[in-house]
Amino acid sequence: MRIMQARNLSRARWAHVIFAVWVAVAIPAVAQDWIRTGTGLGMEKVRLAVPDFAASAQAPQNPDLLKVFNTTLWNDLDNAGIFDMVSKSFYPLALPGNPPDVRFDAWNTPPPNASMLAFGNLGATGNNMTIQGWLYDVKNITSPQVLGKQYTDAATADAARRTAHKFADEIIFRLGGGIAGIAESQIFFVSSRSGHKEIWGMDYDGENQHQITRLGTISLSPRISPDGTRLAFSAATKSGWEIQMYSMDLNRLLSFPRFGGTNLSPAWSPDGARLAFSSSRSGDPEIYVVDQSGANLKRLTISKMPDVSPVWNRKTGAQIAWVSGRTDLPQIYTMESDGTNIQRMTDQGYAVSPAWSPNGQFLVFSWIRHYGPGAPGAEDIYIMDIASKQWVQLTHDGGRNDFPSWSPDGRHIVFQSSRSGGEQIWSMLADGSNQKQLTTTGSNTQPNWSWK
Repeated sequence: MRIMQARNLSRARWAHVIFAVWVAVAIPAVAQDWIRTGTGLGMEKVRLAVPDFAASAQAPQNPDLLKVFNTTLWNDLDNAGIFDMVSKSFYPLALPGNPPDVRFDAWNTPPPNASMLAFGNLGATGNNMTIQGWLYDVKNITSPQVLGKQYTDAATADAARRTAHKFADEIIFRLGGGIAGIAESQIFFVSSRSGHKEIWGMDYDGENQHQITRLGTISLSPRISPDGTRLAFSAATKSGWEIQMYSMDLNRLLSFPRFGGTNLSPAWSPDGARLAFSSSRSGDPEIYVVDQSGANLKRLTISKMPDVSPVWNRKTGAQIAWVSGRTDLPQIYTMESDGTNIQRMTDQGYAVSPAWSPNGQFLVFSWIRHYGPGAPGAEDIYIMDIASKQWVQLTHDGGRNDFPSWSPDGRHIVFQSSRSGGEQIWSMLADGSNQKQLTTTGSNTQPNWSWK
């Protein structure tokens, strides 16, 4: 009898969750060595010194521009997860603004003992700003220059931030194994701060938060296209829950077919040619695929229990991971992109919200490993090696953690968490370290990191 009661409770709980997601969405609501994500590889980090850039001209706006640039550049490089940032308290008194100013013996020996030095200058003249930046290998005195760049832009704080992102990404690309940096990437998410659940965007570090949609309804599950030109999401319309398509170039909705039933959680294939999504058009939620225009609808799953939350293998596009209730509680599954070769990935508890890593080797997802009456379970983010099914827990009992999404470099993960009280967006390195809160205003959920 107790077994039957527990089973009935779990079925009721799963049905309740599907109901909450599909019908009542109007209600506000240390890694191990085998993780080869670009962090936690057991390799020594590059020891990098980044003194504040100097003023190259006397202009009243220079101090403010320099403050924005220097803070942004430092944070970008510190957030990269591949550098041992030399504390500024170890720097010599004379800081370089130009190559002739560099005293190698002051930087390549203790206390700074730096391997690399990023330095430069900024100057505003009228409405224009010029920034020069260099990256030096201070251990190589005869041929130290690794990078030299000059940028010209408007003399504004936004331009100073933008230029700092560009220079940081140049440094990360050269010192991070040829993997592009993420300082210019964007994160899209759902926010209630306007009074409705709308789609918002922000820089990768939480700056420049801005509203994208103004539909005055409920919008969920934003997914930016690989080329960054279109944003797919689901919204409550007069005809029901429909997949919506928004042009980032035109700043308006595009025409997209209606499929009938409740349609949620669109996901782009890595070539941008197809969309997978969950639809109840056949009666219960199943996974479907369409062309980017919404044509050539194809059903992939057939199950009497819900199939939801599809996501593509971001490297190959040949597989899809999704959540299914076909074995009672929701679990993570994978299949070929034509619906064949179904494999179950999680073996217990309550697993949802899969996201596939850019290198195609990992899934991150939200997992209550011990689920049921009286179970001491917590909803945390986990990472799993797909081939071996080994997993590591990345968050630890800090509220409810859900909806993870990978950065384009595979070194970072963004997710939603209730650890600070309400639902907010957080980021961390892919080994679970360096967890930072990115949003504070309103309720902010379901983040999606841009592809580049």
